[in-house]
Amino acid sequence: MSDLAELAARLCERLRSAGLAVGADRAARFAKAVMLVSPQRTRELYLCALATLTSSPADAQVLASVFATVFDAPDVGAGGAFSAGESTGPSREVRAPTAGSAVDRLATRDFGTLEPAELALLRAAMSEFRLATPLRRSRRKRVSPGGRRADLRETLRVARRTGGEPVRLRRWVSREKPRKLVVLCDISGSMEPYARALLQLLVCAAGGARAEVFTFATRLTRLTRVLQRAPSEALADAGREAPDWSGGTKIGDSLGEFLDTHGARGMARGAVVVVLSDGWETGSPERLGREMARLSRLAYRIVWANPRTASPRFRPSTGGMAAAWPYCDAVVSAHRLDAIEDLLTAIAGCSGRD
Repeated sequence: MSDLAELAARLCERLRSAGLAVGADRAARFAKAVMLVSPQRTRELYLCALATLTSSPADAQVLASVFATVFDAPDVGAGGAFSAGESTGPSREVRAPTAGSAVDRLATRDFGTLEPAELALLRAAMSEFRLATPLRRSRRKRVSPGGRRADLRETLRVARRTGGEPVRLRRWVSREKPRKLVVLCDISGSMEPYARALLQLLVCAAGGARAEVFTFATRLTRLTRVLQRAPSEALADAGREAPDWSGGTKIGDSLGEFLDTHGARGMARGAVVVVLSDGWETGSPERLGREMARLSRLAYRIVWANPRTASPRFRPSTGGMAAAWPYCDAVVSAHRLDAIEDLLTAIAGCSGRD
């Protein structure tokens, strides 16, 4: 096995086959532990697994048996777990590079091919990205010597210190603040791994853009509050909050619901709106086109992230993508880590509608 990410995924798969309940949450915790510890020896890797993948002596027995088989480590097989003071003899080295090199390899892997444990390894890399939207003028103002407009009220207030004589003319400029970011994320079956990757990016990335996040498949679900928690908790809770996770796709209906309940009331006005979807529309493409036209009249900029566009054979000639394409300011793939920069650049782009 070539790297720690593959080791983590393979071990979790073997444990599930052996009857151990290793869900996405446990697999993510194990991957995070491997990333932090960067184990160089079998014992260290085993202890990471023991701490994150088991919750009872019975679980530890299953882990010990599977671990001994996978890594040819008989010293953890018969008795179960290592004890704190137990001597195990010389520990064998784990034949894998550090977590950093694992992330480098995963950077070119399509999100659709990653196991949950591998996706979790990308969190540290995603925290290095900066998520920012273009600035817009605020109604609030601030005093500035270089301002073009005179602030008479402030000038008169300061003049009290000089006997009422306005010795210095005070000027002001408008404050600037980041535009709102709204993310509409398709969580149908074909888009599930890409949705998890983008939601993880929103949780991990640095920057001043606080996103309003909605997921959709057959209906719309707001996840903004859920995603303000820690990454591992947020993604687990997101799955529970969105009842149609991995369902069908009605993009036009969901977009219409967003505009009727949130967007037209101000959330989408002047915002950067990101739609993550492969464009497979089980509803009416004509409805999607009408709702995209409504959205384009409200939003400052519309960015569509479609992993299918990574293929050189992709053409937006039919269905939902054909209906949506004329209203998009940018279309990117965002299908793997080294393509995320295109998405961030599109979000930060300054060309849009006022």
